[in-house]
Amino acid sequence: MSEPDVVAIRAVLAGWLDRQLAPSARDWLREAEGSAGQDRDFFLKIGLVGRKVGRHDLALTPEDLRQAEAARSGWDPRGWSLDQAARVYLLLSAGDDVERLALRLDQLSATAEIGELVTFLRGLPLYPGPEMHLRRAREGARSNMKAAFCAVAHANPYPAERFSEEAWNHMVLKALFIGVSLHPVQGLERRANPALARMLCDYAHERWAALRPVSPELWRCVGPFADDAALADLERALASRDEAERAGAAEALAASPHPGAAQVLARA
Repeated sequence: MSEPDVVAIRAVLAGWLDRQLAPSARDWLREAEGSAGQDRDFFLKIGLVGRKVGRHDLALTPEDLRQAEAARSGWDPRGWSLDQAARVYLLLSAGDDVERLALRLDQLSATAEIGELVTFLRGLPLYPGPEMHLRRAREGARSNMKAAFCAVAHANPYPAERFSEEAWNHMVLKALFIGVSLHPVQGLERRANPALARMLCDYAHERWAALRPVSPELWRCVGPFADDAALADLERALASRDEAERAGAAEALAASPHPGAAQVLARA
């Protein structure tokens, strides 16, 4: 895992912002960037971003998305707004001063309203010194605010690259617990593991015992590591009245190396 190329990332952000901001907003952002060396001025400017540049969606073309991927593998800025892009751009004005950026990020996150916090968490894969932001990322993944949780878990390569197996497993389980889709989680199949498969099966049993539905996405991380007990759970899911759950179980069985998986599918 390499360090993010801050120069390339800032250049991409600058290009998008220059193209979409009104001249007055572009001038303000350049002035804010120039005065960002002083912490007092920096925090003031960060607080004014929404008012000065606006909160419209960042309009991105397929070429823009290719630029993002080239600047930072896994970076997915779809759904970002102008103020989010501008705040991350200003945060990255610290350049390679990793400690300064981390300190600023901690101070901002401690007092941020939810929209600002989402911005700072979405920027996680772009900051230099990624190991220094692990605590912040873990806090976001434990948040009970869906917007903050999704800023870390969805369309973000940071967790798959940096989270321990335990932290990763708890993030995936929490997504199901709070009703958040697993589809936008980057690296889901790559980071799947036997411990996670057992946790998810236990969670499915809890849902069944409470007569509550089981997300069909749950089985995606179970199939490749299914043991005999998990195979029985998949067979039960395959007999569900819910079509989506049946489809999820069938896909998991098809991906399972367990010798009995094909037999279960054949009996369905």
